[in-house]
Amino acid sequence: MTDFNKLYTPGQVAEGLVNTVVEIPQGSSLKVEYNREKGTFELDRVEPAIFAKPTNYGFIPATLDEDGDELDTLLIASERLPLGLVVEARIIGVLNFEDDGENDHKIICVPADDRDNDNAIKTLADLPERKKQQIEYHFNTYKDLKKPGTTKVLGYGDIEDAKQIINECIERFNNQ
Repeated sequence: MTDFNKLYTPGQVAEGLVNTVVEIPQGSSLKVEYNREKGTFELDRVEPAIFAKPTNYGFIPATLDEDGDELDTLLIASERLPLGLVVEARIIGVLNFEDDGENDHKIICVPADDRDNDNAIKTLADLPERKKQQIEYHFNTYKDLKKPGTTKVLGYGDIEDAKQIINECIERFNNQ
């Protein structure tokens, strides 16, 4: 049993850094969820291959978003990262997203030490436009075969917006 919420802090949010735990590797169509009571990763469902994740997908430990789960992350890296890997990541923005009428934020980040691209991605403006389009398309459509129209991308926020959401989720976690 691994309780990431006890082993790790959310990170150094004021400095723009978070710890993120990979739940779903980039390119996977397996919807894996972290079960905080058991400290395990569990398969929730298998999505159609056309809805494979365009980025590594994870969560920030010791946070709680409005949907009742840890705050989600979209970790952009040059390759897929394994399930359960903990990564120190640099915050570059937030995807504002609605799922079944609930806010379900996605903090967008990159590895804090990414020598492969010379740490070139510092903000959302540094992210290729095609990558942003892939992310938006995925989150606008991934439930369309089962529950059409239940997801909606509401746009992006910058690093300061992301930090504010993270701090709210830390406070919510601490007050539960």
